[in-house]
Amino acid sequence: MIAGVVLAAGSGSRFGSTAKQLAELDGIPLLEHALRAVEAVPAIERIVVVLGARAEQIRAGVDLGLAEPVVCEDWADGQAASLRCGIEAIADADAVVLTLGDMPRITPQVIARFAGLAAEHGAQTRARAVYDGMPGHPVALGSDYFAQLTQLEGDAGARQVMKAIGVHRIECGHLCDATDVDTPEALEQLRG
Repeated sequence: MIAGVVLAAGSGSRFGSTAKQLAELDGIPLLEHALRAVEAVPAIERIVVVLGARAEQIRAGVDLGLAEPVVCEDWADGQAASLRCGIEAIADADAVVLTLGDMPRITPQVIARFAGLAAEHGAQTRARAVYDGMPGHPVALGSDYFAQLTQLEGDAGARQVMKAIGVHRIECGHLCDATDVDTPEALEQLRG
């Protein structure tokens, strides 16, 4: 089974007082854009969205579609905590495709590329998107690396594990706009 995990647990402190996941782009909450892109990939058989800060408000304001919400109680400890929650929720999967809830322009095409790699390489999958050479998401990792992911702490995310195992970097700049919305200004640029 190939699983999709969408990380959306952070408080978005650089975004201001509004829950970033609920900020609208094209009339749809940011998080919903990311979820629809993952949902559109048939190879992904199960989708988990990791919530944390303002979880109830986000559940009420976002159509989660097919995604199963998992609330990370330790979200304030950093991205590693939400990553651990997501991996633990899909522990029986052969591989996972990780995306971020604040990448509203991610496309099913880029996610499908990584889901295809996961289907091909299974437990040994290790690939990450790069955009004009800069690392980004999605990231696809096989179950051989899940234990390492659940040992992470702080705000490192999966970077440490990917550095240790050596991931295949795949250029995806032609498949989507990788803008990660961290500030109101970034959202306004996308709107413009």
